[in-house]
Amino acid sequence: MKTELINFTNGNSPLIATAIHDGHVVREELKNIMALKEEDQLREEDPFTGDLTDVAQTRLIGLRSRFEVDLNRQRDKAIFINPEDAWGLNIYKTKPSQEMINRSLEEYDIFYNEINQILSDLQKRFQRFVVYDIHSYCYRRNGPDGLEADPKLNPEVNIGTGTMNRELWAPVVDRFITDMRSFNYLDSKLDVRENIKFKGGFFPKYIHENFPESACVISVEFKKIFMDEWSGKLFKDKFNLLKNALQYTVPGVLQELERLNEDSKR
Repeated sequence: MKTELINFTNGNSPLIATAIHDGHVVREELKNIMALKEEDQLREEDPFTGDLTDVAQTRLIGLRSRFEVDLNRQRDKAIFINPEDAWGLNIYKTKPSQEMINRSLEEYDIFYNEINQILSDLQKRFQRFVVYDIHSYCYRRNGPDGLEADPKLNPEVNIGTGTMNRELWAPVVDRFITDMRSFNYLDSKLDVRENIKFKGGFFPKYIHENFPESACVISVEFKKIFMDEWSGKLFKDKFNLLKNALQYTVPGVLQELERLNEDSKR
């Protein structure tokens, strides 16, 4: 199923992988008043994350840019207007009209209505389900030749679990982290840490609040080591290895999920 907002593939599995910030499209009426350069827009989006959703049978990819409507923020903060809303970037030459803003908020409401239906179906079919909420983040904000952000505060893979009942989902989350850390990445191990850079946004918060006993949303933020965040160039070898690392976690996560389901029947 493909709409103007999402590309959704419905598979037969309790794992759904999402990339809600993969989109780059902006409505023409907004694009016409934007001051933001396209390369700056792209740098703050999550390019290529849609390809990472291939690790799951059930996939959802956002098609609209977060600069039109940010689906990972609460509704009253989902529209970027001022520089302080978007990492200091000057977004518009003239402020969008209220009608334009309302149209973007309509998209936001449509998206969350669709998410609710999709996840309700997963709940009915599988009782419990896991969401890989896939993102990426910049670590070279000082320019293409500037210093990289401190590695101590910027892990290669940040696992956000700040919106979930961590105790309930411990077997699933711990297995994910263990398997991701054990993957052979360029003859080394990935730096995988929990809630260092990000703890998870509104999207996982919404899911956990609406499906508290059924949904385990693991927010996976990949440091943009797989690309040049300033030129947009993809490093295919590194990207494919990260995708393989994510794929490597799937069997163990599904195994732990099945154990939780079995335990609940006893």
